[in-house]
Amino acid sequence: MVQVDIIPADALTREDVTLWRAMVGANPDLNSPYFRPEFTQVAARVSPQAAVAVFRREGQVVGYFPHQRRGGAVQPLAAPMNDYHGIIAHPGQGLDLGQAARLLGGSRLNVGGWVGPAGEVGETRDTCQVVMPQGYDAWYAERRQTWGKYFKDKERARRSLETEFGPLRVEHGLRDGGLLDQLIDLKRDQYRRTGRHDVFACGWTAQLLHALMQTEGQDDFGASIAALWAGDKLCALEYSMHAGDQYHFWFPAYVPGLARCSPGILLSLETMRRASGEGYVAFDYGFGGEGYKKYFCNAHRSVTEAVVLRPGLGARISQSAVGLLNLAGDGRGERLRTSIRRRWAAIEACETTPTDRLRGAAAAARVALSRRIAPAGKPA
Repeated sequence: MVQVDIIPADALTREDVTLWRAMVGANPDLNSPYFRPEFTQVAARVSPQAAVAVFRREGQVVGYFPHQRRGGAVQPLAAPMNDYHGIIAHPGQGLDLGQAARLLGGSRLNVGGWVGPAGEVGETRDTCQVVMPQGYDAWYAERRQTWGKYFKDKERARRSLETEFGPLRVEHGLRDGGLLDQLIDLKRDQYRRTGRHDVFACGWTAQLLHALMQTEGQDDFGASIAALWAGDKLCALEYSMHAGDQYHFWFPAYVPGLARCSPGILLSLETMRRASGEGYVAFDYGFGGEGYKKYFCNAHRSVTEAVVLRPGLGARISQSAVGLLNLAGDGRGERLRTSIRRRWAAIEACETTPTDRLRGAAAAARVALSRRIAPAGKPA
């Protein structure tokens, strides 16, 4: 029988951290910066209502799960910023998603990138990676042969950017708070233009990125910025985390007026070239969706997205509503539910007061409905 203790992250002992590291080292599924104890220690200082669940079987610790609570909901720690999450455990020793939800005891457990066994719960999604065991040059040669037109176009874009503004210059491994503030401003402008929830409006999420940049020097875990200039003009920025041989691209941003020159893509290419020379082998791009990723990525990881509800009326009503919406045909109910669920998960995780959550939910519902339910004969 498994028991759970919920403790503050700063109550983890030195023995806990040592065991945590051993679990991550032994379990290939946990090879990501998000599973490092450093990420939990930093995020728990910043994210409201943060905690760690310590799972024990016959008195022995068998797993850890860093998380946060928003009302009755349980979420992975630092959601919606956390791309990968799950039970920190040795291979075959962890709990599945349903077991974890029951032991955590909230009204629901909401996960977007669960790594590990999930049973029959949720749906599978893929994230995409660039894996280059033979280095950048070999990867680029293969990609250029496979997608010649695309990469030739990016080479032309590079020449165009240089012609218009001056020689290109890339710096990576930067830990400049001013550059990070510029990146956040660009992302917030992007969220306004696209109608997405502004994940930085709440404040603590920006604090998280700043705090993670200060962890460099703790083993091989860190976070940093790469930047691209053309002449004196700053064109693109990208915030990433890295640990071991993994480099996780996290928040990219570029000057919108330069989209024709693909500065964000040029920055990613140069960042991978340099980081590969430093020993990084895998570059994680998170979930697909952006068109350029298919030209870059040559590997994927499967994760689970799910909302595990406490059994009862709430779960029945949710499924009934989807069924009614689907009567309209073409699966609109399920698509609408998925869209709103993802938007709501981000809003609920970011906003810590009921008033802010309500305001965000109302805005998200308006956007989702306008995009998903369109008049007959017109695309949604």
